[in-house]
Amino acid sequence: MAFDRVESEQSVADRLNEELRDAAPLEILRRAHEIYGDRLALVSSFGAESAVLLHLAAQVDPGIAVLFLDTGMLFGQTLDYRKTLAAKLGLTGVRDLRPTFADLATQDPKSDLWRTSVDACCNIRKVIPLDNALKDYDAWITGRKRFQGGDRLRLRVVEEGDNGQIKFNPLANWSREQIEAYTAQNDIPPHPLVAQGFPSIGCWPCTKPVEKGADPRSGRWAGQEKTECGIHVARSSITPSNVGGDI
Repeated sequence: MAFDRVESEQSVADRLNEELRDAAPLEILRRAHEIYGDRLALVSSFGAESAVLLHLAAQVDPGIAVLFLDTGMLFGQTLDYRKTLAAKLGLTGVRDLRPTFADLATQDPKSDLWRTSVDACCNIRKVIPLDNALKDYDAWITGRKRFQGGDRLRLRVVEEGDNGQIKFNPLANWSREQIEAYTAQNDIPPHPLVAQGFPSIGCWPCTKPVEKGADPRSGRWAGQEKTECGIHVARSSITPSNVGGDI
């Protein structure tokens, strides 16, 4: 399916979502790559549920751009996992994104901003670096799934991103059981912290282990209303009060 250049990005997202909303993840990834080629990036945290999407993407193109947000606050186990998993899957396009020295020096010189404003911390360590990197791409891939709950319950397979890029969510339709089955069938190594009670893994100051059977994301920003780091939140919905005045 070719898209007329005069079509709006929203209509492209709608048409692709109509085409792919019931497609298998591998088919979605192949279609995304067919359309966008090297203007397509996959954003991965190399967290607890990242390996399945990375394994699928490696089958489409081992050289696909994989954007990894190294916030400076990640668990050491995550950094090790990023290296070993990328090597195992043969991913050659992993690109580490880091906050700028200037932003850290002016906004978080003591690396303790997370104590007073987790939103502002996420903004300088995740949102800004990713926004800057995505300027090089027309479309990107996320690992979000509906079963993760919250705003993700209504997640589309294809949507329009905040900066006009198309966002693909190949695993939106998959259940936790399908993720676990695929992991086992393909002998994909788990993140080492999963066995220690971390079913969802972010930065160490804001990630806690959870009880078995609890909401997997309840250990992220525990005790606060925050449920997303900000990279999947429309910028128009972010106010100075909920990002510490940094946007």
